[in-house]
Amino acid sequence: MQRFGQLIFFAACLLLCACEGTTFKSSVPVYPVRVKINMDLGEFVHFRNQVQGDYIEVHKDGFSYNGKWIYPLGDNAYGYGGVLVYVSVNGYDAYDLACPYCAGKGTCQTCTIDGIYAVCPHCGEQYDLASGTAMPQKKISKETLKRLSMMSSSNTITVSQ
Repeated sequence: MQRFGQLIFFAACLLLCACEGTTFKSSVPVYPVRVKINMDLGEFVHFRNQVQGDYIEVHKDGFSYNGKWIYPLGDNAYGYGGVLVYVSVNGYDAYDLACPYCAGKGTCQTCTIDGIYAVCPHCGEQYDLASGTAMPQKKISKETLKRLSMMSSSNTITVSQ
C-alpha cells in the first residue's frame, strides 16, 4: 500500500512538471482596454467595407483612421501602447501597439503603421499585419504584437483585454 502511495505521488509530480511553461505571458503589461468603434459615425462609415490594409488606431490623443486623426470619441482605455484595429486576410484584427521587445526591456515604444507592417521606431522590428498574425519579420522580437479580444457586429467593433 505504501508503494502505491509513492507511485501516486511520483505521477502527480510528473504531471505538475509537464504543465510548467505551457502558459504564455506577454512582455506587454496588462493595461485596461475599452474601445468601441461605431461604424455609423463619420469616417468610420468607410471602415465597414473591410478593405484590406485599412486600420484604426486609438491613443490618448484620440482616433486615427488610416493615418488621419479624428477627435476622441467616448470614454476609451487604449492599452499599454495604443490599440490597433487592422483589416487583414482574416477580417478585423485587434492588437496593442506596444512593441513586445521594447516592453520586455521596460520601455513603451508605440509602433507606427507603414503599409502592411507595424514598425517599432526604437528597435526597428516590423510586425506583419496583413497576414493576420503580427509576426516579427526581422526576428529582433520573439513575440508577436499582443492580440486583443474583439467583437464585431454589423455596425460596431468592441475591443477589450
